[in-house]
Amino acid sequence: MFCKQVRRNAAKNRKGNGLFFGSLVIAIVAFYTLLSLGEQDVMRYLATIESDAVGKLMMMLPAVYAVSLFFVFFLVYFACKYQTDSRKREFGLYLMLGMKRSRLFFMLFAETLWSSLISLLTGIPIALFLTEGISLATAKIVGLGIIGHHFSFSPDAMLWTVCGFILVQLLSMLVICMNLVKAETAEFFRSGSEKKQAPLSGVRSTACFTLGTGLLIAAYYLGIFQMHSLRMAVMLAVIVCGILGTFLLYRGLGGFLGQYIRRKSPNAAGLKTFTARQVQENVLSQHKSLAISSLLLLMALSCISYGISMGFGRSGSRRSVDFSLFGTETEMNAVLEKNDIDEMVEDSYPLYLSAVKDGYDRDEEKAFDTGEFVKALRTVEDSDNIIENLHIEYVIGESSYNRILKNMGKEELKLADHETAIYTSMGNDGDFGSILTKAISGGISIGIDGVNYSIRPTLCMDNVVADRAITLYMALVVPDELFTKLASEPEAYCRNVNLKDEIVDNTGLMQAIQKMDAMLEDTGIEYDSYLGGIGRNLFYTVAASYLTIYLGVLFWLIANTVIGLKYLISQRQTKHRYETLTMLGADTPAMCRSVKKQIGIYFVLVLSTALVSSAAAIFTMFRSFTKLPVGTSVSTVALISAIALVIFAAVEIVYIGIVKRTASREVSRIEITNRR
Repeated sequence: MFCKQVRRNAAKNRKGNGLFFGSLVIAIVAFYTLLSLGEQDVMRYLATIESDAVGKLMMMLPAVYAVSLFFVFFLVYFACKYQTDSRKREFGLYLMLGMKRSRLFFMLFAETLWSSLISLLTGIPIALFLTEGISLATAKIVGLGIIGHHFSFSPDAMLWTVCGFILVQLLSMLVICMNLVKAETAEFFRSGSEKKQAPLSGVRSTACFTLGTGLLIAAYYLGIFQMHSLRMAVMLAVIVCGILGTFLLYRGLGGFLGQYIRRKSPNAAGLKTFTARQVQENVLSQHKSLAISSLLLLMALSCISYGISMGFGRSGSRRSVDFSLFGTETEMNAVLEKNDIDEMVEDSYPLYLSAVKDGYDRDEEKAFDTGEFVKALRTVEDSDNIIENLHIEYVIGESSYNRILKNMGKEELKLADHETAIYTSMGNDGDFGSILTKAISGGISIGIDGVNYSIRPTLCMDNVVADRAITLYMALVVPDELFTKLASEPEAYCRNVNLKDEIVDNTGLMQAIQKMDAMLEDTGIEYDSYLGGIGRNLFYTVAASYLTIYLGVLFWLIANTVIGLKYLISQRQTKHRYETLTMLGADTPAMCRSVKKQIGIYFVLVLSTALVSSAAAIFTMFRSFTKLPVGTSVSTVALISAIALVIFAAVEIVYIGIVKRTASREVSRIEITNRR
């Protein structure tokens, strides 16, 4: 009988509070998705080529998991508290009918365990489907093609998901039940009492609101215009001003709402004044919750924006070379003439890359006259470090670089007489590439042996070898005749190889390169593979995007849960007011419209501040802390960000709709009860 009652109560709770059940399922999905990261195809592949980096990432997961448990505890606590508060009369009846408090305590824990089991049975399949989708989508985004996907299931992730979720559930219920067990029986039948307001005077409200707004504006200014220096004092000032300003803003907002209501109330009809007063009271009594929710949404939007931008920004790079072979001309030709290797090769060509002869890289020799180049750099902001370290030690033959561009489907350089181009392999590192691009865009020249060579106004950054086996701070792409004159070693540096497109299309890029890699390994020749470079690129995509988007979604979920459940709890505490309205003749549709309007305003008050703050935070983040790689398609990133914003708005609308339906159902029950 007891077990049947537990199952019946748990089922009733799930049907009556879909918001609570949905939050639990999402928490389970979040846990498993994070913990199973190491079992996904992409991470298993990365472990074979970036084992150290992946190992460090895996070491971070327990810390992220612990942080997730901490935040999810509050999510579950608020959801459980709302649910238990709605059943206080039921608990009181159990006690009056002779149920022992220990049995009530055990019944609640049994219901929690049963609900946890149902949530796990619902959430785990969803999590499995999501992780498989993430694995395939990540591979597609970075251009890996078909990986040879296998279904992955992580027993460890399952175990820790179950343990962590049940622990959070039971701990939340333990905290709540301790208060229930101590309460007198009569307290279970009392209507929830609303929190006492702590009203501020008009002057103090104005002072708090003005000071809060001023601190937020100061935080925005410091973040946007001063954060690029990355000074600790500035960073600390931004954090303190932002947090304190948000709390003071909501602390004083209630007073402003009161002044607005007093001006509008004489002309207000129906329940407009009641609606406004309810909103004002919620702001006054829940200003801390509103501020915390706004800050959580700020963190969520910042994390999600960072993850999307960095993920898609890094995924936009295109491969230039599949393999680079090192050795004598005879050794390389012997390898490439093998039947199985020759059948896979689309194009192979020598790369002419060399350090310049002694004297040309010495400032005192004046063989390279960079005076005009330096003058152009001085006109660009933050170029001092580049000017101090300006030196050209390498040259690249034009024909070699044109073959790279041709295989990438790009337009060849076709340098004119007395023309050269600046090359760097560090163009995607911070502001380096953008500073050089600005400097050479105005049409400048460089002197070589007393002859002026105009510099092409476009920076060359495409990788000249399969992997970043060499790092070229700055080099010149020069005509082949000039290369022979300047190069200390005019022979080919290596031989670049590109695979046939049809093989890549049929088997997928990764499998084609892995097959060729195995063949070359058997020959014993020294070579570099595109796998190394793409491995690092993919690792940064996963590390930067996956974890930040995960944390962003988690913060988003908790913020919405706090806002929604805090309002519903507050509505239940003021239930007698709706009963009074019913006795005064207010009909149910009018009260439901009032409740829906309250919820809409309540969410807007949180979202508006969060959106403004997040816009400033995102701008600061990409201006000061990190940069999109040069060459990244800004339109693609903007499109994906716009889609993410639409999804954010759609989810918020759905969530607000769920809260509105729940609140309206509570109001309808009040009306029905009074008419019996």
